[in-house]
Amino acid sequence: MKERTRIFKIVGAPSLFLVMFLFQTLTIGINNWTPSFMSQAILLDIFILIGIYAFRGFDYDKSVSLNSCLVSFFTGTIAGTLVSFIPLLIFYQVRLPQLVFIITLLISSILNSILFCLSMKIMIKSIPVKKFLIIGKKDEIEPIMKEIEQKSMGKVKAYMYMNPSAVALEREIAQERAFDQILIADPVLEKTVEPILNKARRQGIDIDYLPNVVESYLQRIPIPVAVKFKEYYQIIFDNIRETPTKRIIDVFISTLALIVLSPFMLIVALWILIEDGTPVIFRQERVGKDGKPFIMNKFRSMRNCKKDEGAKFATDEQHRIMKIGRITRPIRLDETPQFWDILIGKMSFIGPRPEQVKFVEEYNEKIPFYSERHRLKTGLTGWAQITYQYAASAEQTTRKLSYDLYYIKNRSTLFDLRIILQTVEAVVLRKGAK
Repeated sequence: MKERTRIFKIVGAPSLFLVMFLFQTLTIGINNWTPSFMSQAILLDIFILIGIYAFRGFDYDKSVSLNSCLVSFFTGTIAGTLVSFIPLLIFYQVRLPQLVFIITLLISSILNSILFCLSMKIMIKSIPVKKFLIIGKKDEIEPIMKEIEQKSMGKVKAYMYMNPSAVALEREIAQERAFDQILIADPVLEKTVEPILNKARRQGIDIDYLPNVVESYLQRIPIPVAVKFKEYYQIIFDNIRETPTKRIIDVFISTLALIVLSPFMLIVALWILIEDGTPVIFRQERVGKDGKPFIMNKFRSMRNCKKDEGAKFATDEQHRIMKIGRITRPIRLDETPQFWDILIGKMSFIGPRPEQVKFVEEYNEKIPFYSERHRLKTGLTGWAQITYQYAASAEQTTRKLSYDLYYIKNRSTLFDLRIILQTVEAVVLRKGAK
């Protein structure tokens, strides 16, 4: 299913581009379609598609709902159009007529969203259900499989759970099969029936492993799965390394952000000074790469506290938030001093959120694989921040860790670019870290 939806999006995006381009041509008129107008229209359409992608309009679990699709396409279209004004205003003296912008907005946010949503529904409906014969204990695996079934729109289901003897498994394979694939959900049980599984492979029966299916559909690594397949994941995490490309992106983004945001940072600093005095910058020890502590900077958003009350979750200190904090925190403006931390190499733009030392010590003892989140530099934004809510308990931290582990295992430049784009959505919709 994932492969078919990926291909659908690869084909669908250019199709939406062509629809917009066609209506733009009809609006201007073929005789007035100059190279300048054509290049502007192309730029506008590309930025709109990027905006829709950033607001997850192309995600299959959103696009099958017409309401979600309309919202994602509308917000993405507006965002993409606004960003497109930058090159259009800089590089073109004679710009597209206003009517073209209006028609493009309507086509992209209404017609294209309906076309894409209906096409996605038809495509998903045509995909056959895949049933797994699962080698694993039902009480351990069923919650994860139910989540996968929900994420796959019911296209991935558990046919049977087996804590098998060789005879039982061989009998199930030998009879007329009602399942499509065998899924190994427990490597210990796999070893007890390995000869039967090898025989099944020779018969052409596909065999997959739970980590592959889980990561493909959930885009996270649930901690129980990581524990079950500990040897597999430990080898992967032991070989994680930072890349030069990531550092280049960090330097570029942090330099640009400090230049562009400097006027806003000055206003915030002055407001804090007037409202509650010094210090303007809140400095706190956090845990970074390889578990080493560092001092993280951010604009102070809470009133000065007379005594040190130790490490606390942000949700426990809502009563101390200043007026300026209620403005800066939702749009992450209080985090902008961390671009300096990124520029000098203490942090990265993308990575697991740096946590307080006390919490890290506690979670290292309680949560398996928690220390693995420090394989990379901690980040200002990240996969967990844009995908999951702010974690204010050990249970929520465990869930959020599953997204951090997925990012660490699957990090790439393209994945980083995706996170950068979807951070815009997280800021606009006020999701993620506090």
